[in-house]
Amino acid sequence: MVTRGELFAQVRSLIAQRDEETADFDTNCIFQDLLGERNPMFAPKTPVPDEKAAEILALAERRAQGYPLQYLLGQWEFWGCRFKVGEGVLIPRPDTETLVEQVLDICRREGLKAPKIADLCSGSGCIAVALKKELPEAEVYAVELSEKALTYLRQNTQLNGCGDIHIIQGDVLKRETARSLMGLDILVSNPPYLTSKDMSELMTEVTYEPAEALFGGEDGLGFYRALTQLWKVSVKEGGFIAYEFGMGQHEDVKDILEENSFTDVELRQDGGGIIRTAAARNIIVNRPA
Repeated sequence: MVTRGELFAQVRSLIAQRDEETADFDTNCIFQDLLGERNPMFAPKTPVPDEKAAEILALAERRAQGYPLQYLLGQWEFWGCRFKVGEGVLIPRPDTETLVEQVLDICRREGLKAPKIADLCSGSGCIAVALKKELPEAEVYAVELSEKALTYLRQNTQLNGCGDIHIIQGDVLKRETARSLMGLDILVSNPPYLTSKDMSELMTEVTYEPAEALFGGEDGLGFYRALTQLWKVSVKEGGFIAYEFGMGQHEDVKDILEENSFTDVELRQDGGGIIRTAAARNIIVNRPA
């Protein structure tokens, strides 16, 4: 029977063949998950049952082949909450916490304690859940088209005690979906924004994530043009749109917002110093056509 220390070294060596930088982190995550302990290496001489060791090695081999760690574990953390993830749903990323922070700052500044919020392309529901956690009186809607993603979205709202989030299966690019949600204080979205070039150069790990949650058209801006044009009627006068986008897309997104009668565009950097999000105010009285 192998000890934890011996198995850790074996697993780390496997993963390091692919990525030396993340080998320690990935190995520790696998050990934490499968051994059910926060500090599994506190007792390195503890023996690992053969069946459990085989299970750990199997995950390590898949990770070494480029399969996403988050999918291997079946869950990931975002905003201090746990989210179920797997093939068919986008993995929550720390960059997206910048978008949550920006929306919360708007609510504090505007005195919005019970805003009506729609999260478009909701996926795992990480944005909707984080906002509902911080704004318990908010009326939050999560809109998602994919059946696979919806399964995770429903699980995650329940898992995190946010069963009162209104989940809508709908195409955010359809007029009827936009008209079903009127009078929004805030529309928030992390839509697909990768370009054709980006899609051709994806890291192996990212190729396992759903392409429909990644590809934003030839220049990556297709969803921003369509969503802003289509959903501006749903945002009340004085309300806000807040978007996440990719590196270098901020000026284009800013232009799209301003062309659609949004003003006071505020750009915000993520933890890595990349301009990652934008929020803008609607200045016109909207009535559905």
